[in-house]
Amino acid sequence: MAPPDSKSTKAASSAAKSRREPESARKHQPPTAVTIRDVAERSGFSSATVSIVLNNAPLSRYIPDKTKARIQRAASLLGYRPNLFARSLRSRRSHTIGVMVFDMTDPYCTLVLRGIENTLYQSNFLPILTDVHNERSRFERYLEMLLDRRIEGLVVLANWLFVDINVLADLEKNNIPTATVGQQLKSDHISSVIVDNAAGAHAALEHLYSLGHRKIAFIRGPHKLSDTEPRWRGVRTLARERNLELDPQLIVDLPESGDPFSSFEQGYKLTEELLHRRHPFTALMAFDDMTAFGAIRALGKAGIRVPDQCSVVGFDDVSAAALYSPALTTVRQPMEVMGATAANIVVEAINGMLEKKSVRPIRRKLVPELIVRESTRSVG
Repeated sequence: MAPPDSKSTKAASSAAKSRREPESARKHQPPTAVTIRDVAERSGFSSATVSIVLNNAPLSRYIPDKTKARIQRAASLLGYRPNLFARSLRSRRSHTIGVMVFDMTDPYCTLVLRGIENTLYQSNFLPILTDVHNERSRFERYLEMLLDRRIEGLVVLANWLFVDINVLADLEKNNIPTATVGQQLKSDHISSVIVDNAAGAHAALEHLYSLGHRKIAFIRGPHKLSDTEPRWRGVRTLARERNLELDPQLIVDLPESGDPFSSFEQGYKLTEELLHRRHPFTALMAFDDMTAFGAIRALGKAGIRVPDQCSVVGFDDVSAAALYSPALTTVRQPMEVMGATAANIVVEAINGMLEKKSVRPIRRKLVPELIVRESTRSVG
């Protein structure tokens, strides 16, 4: 009798093992991906026809709606999911947009990112989010990585990081639609969405002036930050209009820092410095909300009640402003709208380029809103 064939023995053993294998174990095996061919067999149409329908190819307009519906129903029943990576290789599109944030921990970024994400979701673009930690080398490296991944557009939450970084060359060379949030760059190719900082500061000081405050202290922003100059311009404009004297002894500046939370500590220290100068003031206008929080803490430590003895105004309206004690009067930047606007600009530019249209940069300046809460009151 001839010995049994080894291959036949292994096959029989494997089949027996499969029969002995519990049903639960087979259920936990990873499912194989459903292919175009599977959908073709289920629907009864050729793989070519199924591919045209499921990829919404130009030829699909010649295929009857009844056929399309049958193919799509079969694909749905089988759980077919298109291979987007393979499709992007064929179409030379990635359907991704890079989003670069200077510091994810900054409360300013949260709502801006929400606006960006919502808009990209509705437009069927996937955001690739990077946090550059206010580091030049990290910024340049992430930009290089995003370009390598063939992003179709870029949204950047900008700050003083842009003062000494020339990103224009790579972006313009690669023809990548780009929009910055928070800063307008000197470029003929990059769009921007900013808030009218001068108008916001003007409204904040107008509010303090209307409450009877004349001796007002100011904590200005860092010199390199793009928001600093227009906000101070708004202050000076109101001062000229109301013949309000700006006492140099009541003006201090935040130092340069890449840490968004340092403004709380610096607001505390600078308010202590203002108090030590012994030039009395009845109100304090801070560069931003975090600085205002630090100022209120310093005033409280010195036994000065806010707003009974000193009113305080911030800028931004971060989420904590309404929860602080006292709730902070501040200038609200429409941050979610700013993020959504920037994302829309980039998406529309991408679509325009696909349609071979001329695409020009868009400059948007949004109007801020004064939010009056508990930290300000009339002089009494």
